[in-house]
Amino acid sequence: MNLTNLADFIIEKMKRELPSTIVYHSADHTLDVHDAAIRLANLEGLTKYETDLLRAAALFHDSGITVSFDDHEAHSAAIAGEILPSFGYPQEEIEIIQNMIMSTKLPQNASTLMERVLCDADLDYLGRADFFVIAQKLRLEWEYAGNKIDLKEWYVIQMNFLKNHKYLTDSAYQLRHDRKIQNLKEIEQLCVMGCKQVSA
Repeated sequence: MNLTNLADFIIEKMKRELPSTIVYHSADHTLDVHDAAIRLANLEGLTKYETDLLRAAALFHDSGITVSFDDHEAHSAAIAGEILPSFGYPQEEIEIIQNMIMSTKLPQNASTLMERVLCDADLDYLGRADFFVIAQKLRLEWEYAGNKIDLKEWYVIQMNFLKNHKYLTDSAYQLRHDRKIQNLKEIEQLCVMGCKQVSA
């Protein structure tokens, strides 16, 4: 596994091929998820081998958006299957990586610890201080795609998402839960000030 060269390859591919309208699912998001995955892998006690597979999955998990935003997880898994053999990955490892990628499709469906770690890493920002900044990038990306949502409605969507979200690893819960609840309370306050509550 040549992770350094792999990371350079996939990040350059995303920077080169992603349209400028992709401001959330960007190369920066990929690197953010990659770093969060390493952090959670260490906390969850994954082996170096498992962590290396996880890192590869994190690097590829949104690469399929270079093909299509719709069902991009399947496209990401396909791209991983095409590229990883040239970086020394055998088929059995590629299948593990592809399964991790597919587990991030919402609603998340993870069965292994590595899959649970990647899912939590993918939504790491929900429990961070930069939540509102990153969430606005997602809103802007939706608008570029033709899904214009006013700010009040957006806060309701985000509020319901946070309410329904559950961490899949103990480490992510310990690390991010308190801040996620704080973010939720701030959104609820914004909604009380002007948002109409809608069911999730």
